Amino acid sequence: AFRHGEYVNKEQIYQAVWEEDFLLSDNNIMAFIRKLRKKVEPQADLPGYIITIWGIGYKFNENI
Repeated sequence: AFRHGEYVNKEQIYQAVWEEDFLLSDNNIMAFIRKLRKKVEPQADLPGYIITIWGIGYKFNENI
């Protein structure tokens, strides 16, 4: 389970969503996060809920 304030890497997201081994391309993950942000963020281009940690993955903003 993913916890508030902890980061998850792209492999963890891929395995949780698609329930299969991570593929070399992370384009699926980026598209998934983009769609998710459009649904939950007030401004998807200025994310405040789902934070990108460059080179690592993503996390939910622990200050919200």
